[in-house]
Formats: sequence, structure tokens, C-alpha cells
Amino acid sequence: MDPPHITEFASQRYFDKLKQLSESKEQHHDAVPQTLDGPVPAESSSTFILPIGRAKPIDHIPHDTQKIEKRRGNFKFRLPTRSSVDHDSRRQSTDATKKRSTPFDQLFLALPNELKIQIIASLPLSDILSLRLASRSWHAMITLNEFPIARYHLEHHVPVYAKRLYPVPDPSAIRLHYLCGIWHRLHVAAKLSYLICERVTKEIFLRTTEAQRIEFEPQYERMRRRLIPLLFTIFHFFETYRTLHVEYIKEHGHGLSREPYTINPIEAKIMSMYDDQTLLRVHQVFPLVVSSFCRRLRPPSYVGRFERSIRGYLKDRPPDEVYVTAMCIGGLRQVERFWEIKGYNSRRGAVDTWFHSVWKEPTEPVSKPRRGFMGLARKKSSANESDFGRSGESQWNSRGRQGSDAGRRGSDASMASHWENLVFNTSLAEGMPMGELSREQIKMLLPDLPTLQDIWAPTAEALILDRMIVERPQDIKRNAQVLLELIREDGAAEEDEWWYGRSAPSVRPPLEAIEEDPIE
Repeated sequence: MDPPHITEFASQRYFDKLKQLSESKEQHHDAVPQTLDGPVPAESSSTFILPIGRAKPIDHIPHDTQKIEKRRGNFKFRLPTRSSVDHDSRRQSTDATKKRSTPFDQLFLALPNELKIQIIASLPLSDILSLRLASRSWHAMITLNEFPIARYHLEHHVPVYAKRLYPVPDPSAIRLHYLCGIWHRLHVAAKLSYLICERVTKEIFLRTTEAQRIEFEPQYERMRRRLIPLLFTIFHFFETYRTLHVEYIKEHGHGLSREPYTINPIEAKIMSMYDDQTLLRVHQVFPLVVSSFCRRLRPPSYVGRFERSIRGYLKDRPPDEVYVTAMCIGGLRQVERFWEIKGYNSRRGAVDTWFHSVWKEPTEPVSKPRRGFMGLARKKSSANESDFGRSGESQWNSRGRQGSDAGRRGSDASMASHWENLVFNTSLAEGMPMGELSREQIKMLLPDLPTLQDIWAPTAEALILDRMIVERPQDIKRNAQVLLELIREDGAAEEDEWWYGRSAPSVRPPLEAIEEDPIE
């Protein structure tokens, strides 16, 4: 049979050939054998078929059948209508909104207030103070709920010895300022403990190499842990001494230098707050703290002036008045600042600058009058700067009020005043513990400061013997005995029970939490 394209198009022979070709294709389709899976199921009305049975390989399907299926597929294609396009776009938008997650702050702010405060209170104090800076809503929420947050931290994170020295005020006065003050003192004590241990390990125990320091690590850790409560008590001593010293001069009109005494009354009043065990241990460690600070401000070399000049250490050790002023006026926080300065010359320069700023009156630089060409100066305006400032402010306010109604102005002013009260009237606006003194208070204290040898030691030793804490002065441990007491292994459980509380669970803050100062 000739192919269809040879015959004449639309003739009788053409249609006969086309009919014969279609009949041969149907017979060939009926002759295809059944598959191994069973008889072929009846054709359903739906075009969607699940791929359950074994698919036929492409090689077994006739070429003509593939052409027919391809043609049928082409005829089934339809152009998308407007309704179908809108439906697809709406479905995509709903899927996008489902996938988009809700922000964390909206989820958190949707919680009940009690649950929010419980979650915030369990955070570290530094994170809570950082949340106050996130937004106005966070600032207002934390400021208005200071009491439950501070009470939670006092119960779960503040050690017992800190509560003994700084008793918890009445519930109305428990605020973040009180809590931040305690953590600031703990931070200073932990930092000084680390610095003193580094100096003692290197210069006294002579552990200089890496292998020696690794071997000495357990003793180092015990010494550091034991020094933190003792340095915290020394911080309390200098802070309270400065406050009571100012009150004493205001009450009596003169200082202790004009008052005859055998025991310093201010020191005796402070030491009466300490129990026997605390007073004895602080008295044994106090010379180590003072000598370490004095050693830090001396030149690194003990040789003569010539070698010190060759090495670049041009300044000698400062006088004793510098140490006394730093501890009694600046406190242990000022001692820590001097200690952390690297380089002897830089450290001595900072000490001299601070000491001269305390003892001398601050002088304002006098600006020389500018003279014009040939001595002719430009004539200044007769208008006062304050008047100009007030007029400019009034003009600015009048411009800002244009185009706004009275109701809007009243609401904006009330919101602004409420926000300013939240910012400036919080408890943290009271300042850090043992902050800077006024010039009048410094003038009162400087002539009445004790000598370096008379700070703590004479009064403490007299009270220890008077209370019968030890029977003889020889029983008080000194120098090497104190260092061995700090690194000894036994007795750590009893000391921890005393310092950190006898109740269960014992509150003992980790060193990682103390190392970060929440105030600065």
C-alpha cells in the first residue's frame, strides 16, 4: 500500500487509504498482551491515576501510540482565565502569611504580666538592664516591676555575707539600685581577688611557667574563692568609713586629728558590725591587700636609680599619702582602676593626675581676648546670650505649635512628661556606690586622713583581743601563714557554709556572673 502522501489529497482513494490505516492500528492495539499484574482495569472518568501498578517501560510502547498521546495532550491544553489567576494569587498570599512567623517581642508581650515578670526575673541582671534600653515598652515594664525582679534576685543570687553587710531594706525600698549596688561591690571584689592571686602566684609562689601554673590551678582557685568575701568586707569598711567620717566632721566641727583617742571611734563602730570570725579573717588578709596595692605602684625593679632610668622607670614609688587618699577617698574601685592600667609609667601618670585633681582646686582656663587687625577688635553684640536662647526657644515653640490643635498638644505633653519620669525618676538615677564626693566634702576629709600604718590594723587587733577571739597576739596568723591558710584544701565546706549560708539551697554566685559589672 502506498503511503498517504502519494495519493491525491481529498480524493476517494485518499479516504480509503486513511480508513485502512486506522483499522490496522486498532487491530494492533487489540493484539497487545496483558501485563503480569492482572487484567487491565476499566478506564475511569477521572484523568488522575495513582502510580500503584508497575509502569510500562517506554521501549515497549509503540511509536504510533506515543504520537497519539502527544496529540491528545496538545488538544487538552487550555489558556488560564482571569478567575484562575486570581485564585492562584490568593492561595500564594495565604501560604506566605502562614509561613511568615510572628515576631518574638509580640509573642512575649501577649503573655500575662505575671508570666512575663517571672521570665524576666530569671535572666542575669546585666541582661535585664540591657532590656531597659531596647524600647520604651520594655523600659516601662521593667521599671514598673522593679520590686518582684529585685526580690527574686535577692532570694536566688545574692550571697548571705552581702545581705549581712548591706541588710535588705523594707519591701518598699527593694529596687534595682540596691541590687546593682551589691553586684557592683561583688564585681570589684572578684576583680581584685583575681589581680591579687595573679601577683601572689607569680611573685610569692614563683609559679611562672605554664606547666607550673597548671599544677597550681586547684590552689589558685581556692585562694581566689576565699578572697572574694574578704575583699567585699574591705570594700564595705572603706565605704562606711568615708560616710561616717564626713558625718563626724559635720557633727563635731573638727576631725579625729584634734580628738585624743586610743581606739579610732569610727573604725570601732564599723568593726562592731562584723562577727568574730569575719573580723579575724579580714584582719589577717588586710596587710596582703595593702602590700599588693603598694607593690603595684612601685617600679618593677628594686635596683638603683641608674638602672631604673635605663629601663625607662623614671619615677620613684609614690608617698604614703597617695595610697591613703586612693583607699579612703576613692575606695577599692579606684584601687582597681589604678591596678588595671598596664605599663608602670602610664600607671604612675594616672595616679599623679588623679591625686593632683583631688588635692588641688580645678581651675578654669582663661581664654585670651581675640584682637583684630591693627588692634581693632570686632564689636560684640549687646544682646545677651541667655536672652537669645530664650527668644530662640520661644520662637521654636511657637513654630512647633503651628498647625496643631489643643487636644493633641495636651496628649503629647502628658506622654512626654510620663516618659521623662520613667527615665529620670528611676531608682538607678541615684548613682553608684561610693561615688565621687563634692569639693566641700573632699576639703573636710583631706586634712583628717589617717596614716597608712594606722588604717584598720591597730583598732582591729585591739578589738580581737578585747573580744577574746584569740588569747594572744601571736595566735593571729600573718604573712606566710595567711597564704597557706588561703590555699589549704581542708575546711572549704565549713567556710562555704559560713559565707554563703547554712540554709538549703545555698546561694553562691558563679564567678562568671560576678565578673560583669551591671552598673558600668
